[in-house]
Formats: sequence, structure tokens, C-alpha cells
Amino acid sequence: MANILEAKNLTKKFGNFTAVDNVSFALKEGEILGLLGPNGAGKTTTLQMLLGLTTLTEGTIKYFGKDLFEHRSEILEQVNFSSAYTKLPWLLTVRENLNFVAYLYGIKDRKSRIEKIRKIFQLEQLWNQEVRHLSAGQTTRLNIAKAFINFPKVLLLDEPTASLDPEVAAYIREFLANERKQFQVSIIITSHNMAEVEELCDRVIFINRGKIIADDTPENLAKTIQISHLRLLVADNIRPQLVAFCQKNNFPCSADGRYVVIDLKEKEIAAFLQSLAGGGIAYDEISIERPSLEDYFLQKAKEKI
Repeated sequence: MANILEAKNLTKKFGNFTAVDNVSFALKEGEILGLLGPNGAGKTTTLQMLLGLTTLTEGTIKYFGKDLFEHRSEILEQVNFSSAYTKLPWLLTVRENLNFVAYLYGIKDRKSRIEKIRKIFQLEQLWNQEVRHLSAGQTTRLNIAKAFINFPKVLLLDEPTASLDPEVAAYIREFLANERKQFQVSIIITSHNMAEVEELCDRVIFINRGKIIADDTPENLAKTIQISHLRLLVADNIRPQLVAFCQKNNFPCSADGRYVVIDLKEKEIAAFLQSLAGGGIAYDEISIERPSLEDYFLQKAKEKI
């Protein structure tokens, strides 16, 4: 697949502070790319540069083989953006907001396009409500709907399902996956929902302190973490004995309701369970949670890089 977006040596400095430090990556046609990192890592600044909203200290950005700052208007007609934190005109209704954005993008058949967006994003019951009366989740849904008004080839999504209830969030994820499959839409997503990123993203770039520290598939990044989570359901009178056993043998553990969660390497699990049996510590239920992208995120976010 061809690269639809190429960012090379992106650097952004605010005085003596470097928010983004020599970041380079490409986005392929039809690819969904996760842009991850702790708060303050440089994700939002990177998105702002990709939209041409923030000038570059150094670097270049090309969409469709053309320089963003030389062909800005032409490129942005085929790009759109959504953030759960974008403020919309509060006194306008949902319909009026979408109509306004359709004018900005010069949509020819606005009425037909807006009607299609209304149905896709299930906005019928909200249609004539002013934005100021919408819940956080409803505002998020409107923001995503707005981002599809021009049926973009490249979509930049900042926390696309933040504040959405699980059913609507699942619908949005399914919709994004279908758009990619049917129309080869290329998408960059920032999210703190690691399960969502694992489900949607073909590839993940992890940024910390303005630098890229990893670029790989979610599965491969998770595999770099050795520690698994062993969940044991034990009786109340057994729990203190199990916790004491873990502490004595230097196995980190924590309580999760009626469960005790023990962190250990997968190859150590069999020997650990044998030791429990030898010590007369019984459990009623067992499950093993292998390393996930969330484990990778937590580990890298804690590192001093």
C-alpha cells in the first residue's frame, strides 16, 4: 500500500521546551494507526501540526505526495479531524452545526449529505437540540459525525469514543472499521482505551517526551512484556494466607473483589500453583491474563526516557 501521509523530522519547540522531537512516520492508505503516549507526551501537538494548525520548528508533512503548507486548502478538503474535547457553537442545533460545516467544506448536495450523516450516526432524536443541552457522549457523537461530513480520505481522531456509553462506542468502532474496509479511509487515533486500540489499530506508535520510542503492531508490543496476571478466586478465610505466601516469595499481588491477582512470568505459573498446593492453599477459580497493550502502556509511561 502507498503512503498517504508522510511526516519527516517533525519538531516543535515552545521557547526552550521541545514538545515534539524529530518525529518521523508514515500512514498507509487504508491503515488505522494508533498514536499513544502519556499525557504531555506530544500527541496533541503532533496532531495540530498534521492539521497545519501549529507551525513546524523543523520537518515536513506530505499528504498524497504534496507538501501540506504549499497545498493546504487542496489537502484539507480531503482530511478531517474530531476530538472529544472540541467545543462546538453551543447555541446552534445539531442540524445547524452540521449544515455550517457542510458550507465550510463546500459540499455540493448539502441536504443529501447531512441526511446521510444524520442516519449513520443515529442523530434523529438530537436533531433539533442545541449543543449546550447535549450530554458529553452526545457531543462526542456529533463531533465524529462532523468529521465525516466531507467523507475524508484521511481522518485524525483524538479520543474518538471518550464519554460514549459502551453500546455507542462499539457502534462507532464498528463504523470506523467498515469505513476503512469499504473506502480505504486512513485513520490516526489517539486513545487511552487500550482495548479499543488493540481492536482497531493495525499499528501503534508510542510517544514519550516528544520522541517515538516504539512503532509496531499492538500484538508485538504486548509480547515485549513478560509479566502475566494470574487471577485466583479464594475463600475469605484463605485470602490472607495466599497474600502472605506471595509477599514471602516476592510475588506482587493485589485484591480485586473476591479475587487475588498475582503478577509473575508465564513460565513461573505452573511452579507457583504447585507451591500453593504443597502449602495447602486452595482456590476455587483460576484465569490467566497474558500481557496486553495496556501493560505495555503502563510500563513505558512509568519509564524515565
